[in-house]
Order: sequence, then C-alpha cells, then structure tokens
Amino acid sequence: MPNLLLLALLATFPALSTDMYLPAIPTLQSIWGISLVEANVSLVAFFLSFSGFLLIHGPLSDRVGRKPVLLGGITIFIVGCLLCSTAQSITWLVIARIVQAAGAAAAFTLSLALSKDLYEGPERQKILAWVGVILALSPMLAPTLGSWLLLVASWRWIFVCQAILAVISLYGSFKLEEPLKVKTRGGVFSVASRYFVLLKNTRYLVYTLSFSLMTLGHFAFIGGSPDIFITGYGVSAQTFGYYFGLNALGLMLGSFTCSRFCGGMKPLKILTVSLFGMLAAATFLTVEGGSSPIWFVGPMLVMSFLLGLSRPISNNMILEEVDKDIGTASSFLTFSIFIIGAVSMQFIAFDWANKPAMIGKLALIGVSIPLLTMWAMNLISRKRALKKN
Repeated sequence: MPNLLLLALLATFPALSTDMYLPAIPTLQSIWGISLVEANVSLVAFFLSFSGFLLIHGPLSDRVGRKPVLLGGITIFIVGCLLCSTAQSITWLVIARIVQAAGAAAAFTLSLALSKDLYEGPERQKILAWVGVILALSPMLAPTLGSWLLLVASWRWIFVCQAILAVISLYGSFKLEEPLKVKTRGGVFSVASRYFVLLKNTRYLVYTLSFSLMTLGHFAFIGGSPDIFITGYGVSAQTFGYYFGLNALGLMLGSFTCSRFCGGMKPLKILTVSLFGMLAAATFLTVEGGSSPIWFVGPMLVMSFLLGLSRPISNNMILEEVDKDIGTASSFLTFSIFIIGAVSMQFIAFDWANKPAMIGKLALIGVSIPLLTMWAMNLISRKRALKKN
C-alpha cells in the first residue's frame, strides 16, 4: 500500500468514527428515550478517551517503534467497533466508544508522526495537504453513508462498516517497513518525561495551543449539526447528510487548494489570509444567526474551506519547531485539538436559544487567538533581531 494512502486512511479514523454515526443520534434518542445531551456523551466520551490515549501512543511509538503501536491500536479499534454494534443502552455504547477511541488515537497520531518520519520540508507540507484532501472525504461521505444505511439496515451496521474499513488499514500497517531507526530509551517514567522536555519548547507550545483553537467552530458544528438540521430546521436524516457533506467538501477543497498553492505562495501569507477570512465568516454567522439552512451552511462552508487551506500549513509550522520526540510532539498536538473539540461539542449540546450564532461566537474566539499569537510572535522575533544588530 502506498505510504500516502496509508497516512490518509490512518488520519480518517476519528472522523470516520464520529461523522458516520451522527445521523443515527436522533434514532438512538427515540429508541432509548434519552436527551440530546445524554446522546452526545457518546461523542464526548470518544473524544476524551481519544485525547487521553493520544498522549500514550505518541511517546510509546518513540520507544518501541511506529509499527507495533499501529498494529495494536487498529486491532483495539476493530474490537471497539464490534462492541458498539452490540450496544443495548447508552451506557454500553459510551463504554464501547471509549475502547474504539483508544485504538483510533494510535492511528491518527501516528499519521502525523509518520509524515515527519517519511518526508521533509516542503514535501511534507504537500503530503499533509493531500492527506487533508483525503481526510475531508471522510466527513463528506460518512454521514451520507450512515444515513443510507439507516434506510436499509439497523444503526448497528454503521459500526460494522467501520470495522471492515479498519481491516484495510491493518493490512497496510502490517506491510509498512518500520521507519523509526533511533528509539528513545528507558522505562515508563523515562518515556513520559519526554513531555516535560517538549513543553519547555515555548514556540512549539504556544503555536500548538493557539492553532488548536482554530477548530472550535468546526467541532461545535459536528456536535450541534444533527440537532440544528434535523430537529431545528426539520430536514430528514438523508438531507442532513447532504448538508453535512457540503461542509466537508469545503474542507476538502481547502486542503486541495493548499496542495496547489503551497509551492508558489508563501505559507505564512496563505495562513494569514485564511484566518482573516474565517474571522469574517464567523462574524457574519454570529450576526445573521443562521435563519435558514442556507444562511447556516454558507458561512460554515467558507470557514471549512479556509480551515482546510490553513491547517496543513499550521501543522507543518508546529512540527518544524521540533527535531526529536516526534511521536510525543504529534501526540500533544492532536491531544490539544481533540480535547478542545470534546469541550466544544458538549458545550454546543446545551439548550442555547440560537445554536448557529453560538457556533459563530466559538469560531470567532478560535480564530482571533491564533491571529493575536502570530502578531505577538512576529513582534518578539523582530525585537530579538534588532537586539542582535
């Protein structure tokens, strides 16, 4: 299996695990007699477990190698999928989702670590952009596939299909030649201590925390969209899948555009323009309030496109700040993104008077902080350069 295809498949695990399942949430509410907040616990539990295990898989892969962690993680994911498919209550489903997330974390974080292992500089930035294109196909197609399955089969088959798709990645990981030649040494405490070393890298830490906030609006959309579209706007599960897929199409087109532009335009310029564009779209959504599906999807489509355009650049910028402990650095980066995502998804599940407007406000916060960070870091760099001269 080509390395690019394997990286893309590994990166789709969290989106596949979440977005394919979204159309079934109203069904589970009806079957088990639970509220949206209770149903969303299965989403939030996934991301909390996913985020926690990210911190384990990265440094573990630095210690024992990428391949053993990949094979173990994907196997755990498959077991979790099968447990989800047999759930008889929301409690059972939440526990199964925690297991599923533990395996998905290995796949996702090592997709970043492998990109650093296998590629360098501008080539890695292009690879990350192409992975972003393929990654965006998952949230574009997954809800539609899930809604189609609901027409002909039980919601349980959604998780069976996820297990089948994971087997393909398991095969690709088995055929992968171990890329890590120099491994860290020591026991559990020695491996864990690499985080203390990493977090002393101020530029890495600041960039990671600020750019992770870019996804606040994106994850709020994922967590709130079934309720907004199906309950609020009154569309069918199938129509919701199309609206959700349109938003994911924007993410894919943004990543594709990045793969075409990053060789001819300065990455920092692309990133800056993208952030200001997201700021404008978030402001519009906050003010207009998503009075109809089109007025909600429109600004979200713009934000998704610009997120897809900028994320490969910001991820590459962050990874450029580290020369070793790549697995650990990738873990903390993805941990930051998804723990913010978990908080955002649960936050939007509460009974807000206008959820589209609230998503706009979260997006405003998530975009303003990276812009301020870039301005501050640039100012600090200029002052240091003047002192040297």
